[in-house]
Amino acid sequence: MSRLYEGLLEALRLIISFDPDLLTIVLLSLRVSITAILLATLIGVPIGTLLGLKEEKKTGFFNKIIFTFMGMPPVVAGLIIFLILSRQGPLGVLGLLYTPSAMIIAQVFLASPIVIGLTMVGIRAKGGEIEETARSLGAGSALAAWTVVKESRYAILGAVITGFSRVVAEVGAVMIVGGNIEGHTRVMTTAIVLETRKGNFELAIGLGIILLMISFIVNSVLYTIQKGGKKN
Repeated sequence: MSRLYEGLLEALRLIISFDPDLLTIVLLSLRVSITAILLATLIGVPIGTLLGLKEEKKTGFFNKIIFTFMGMPPVVAGLIIFLILSRQGPLGVLGLLYTPSAMIIAQVFLASPIVIGLTMVGIRAKGGEIEETARSLGAGSALAAWTVVKESRYAILGAVITGFSRVVAEVGAVMIVGGNIEGHTRVMTTAIVLETRKGNFELAIGLGIILLMISFIVNSVLYTIQKGGKKN
C-alpha cells in the first residue's frame, strides 16, 4: 500500500512540475488523436448524413458493414494498417510505418465507422421529418440536407466525441503501427504499458491520471451536449 501511495505522490509531482518526458508523451497523444478525429469527422459526417437520409431498407448492407467496423478490435485494425503500410504493402513506398502519421491513419480507421454509424442513427431519428418540412417550405436538396445536419448537431457532436474517446484510450493499433518509439511515437496508452513493465510506476500512474482526466472532460462534454439536445 505504501508503494502505491508513494507512486501516486510522485506521479502528482511529475504532473505539477510539467515533467518534460510526461509532457512530450501527452502532447503527442493529443496531437495524434485530435488530428485523427478531425479527419474522421470530415469522412464520417457526410457519409453518415447521406446514409441517414436514405431509407433504412436501402442501406441495410452498408449498415451491417458499418456496425461491424464499429466493434472492430483495435489489434485487427492495427494489423490491417500495418500490412498496408509495410514495405510489401500497397502504400509501403510512402515510408509511413512507425511514424505518428501511421498512428493517425490507424485511429482514423477506428474512429470513422463510429462517427458514420452514430451520425447515421442520429440523422435517421428525425431527419426524414425535418427534410420533409424543409422541402415543403421550398428548400432544395442541398439546403434540406444542411437543415437536417443543423437540427441533428447534438447527435453529430456526440458521435464525434464518442469517436475521440475511442481513439485517445486506444493502445493495440497504435502500438502495432507506431512501434512505441521513445520521443517519436510513444503515446499515453503505450507508455503506460511500457513503464508498468519496467516498474516505473510513477510515470505510468501520472499518465493514467491525465488519461482519466481527459476521459472525464470528454464524457462531461458529451453529457452536456446530450442534455442540451434533449431540452430542444
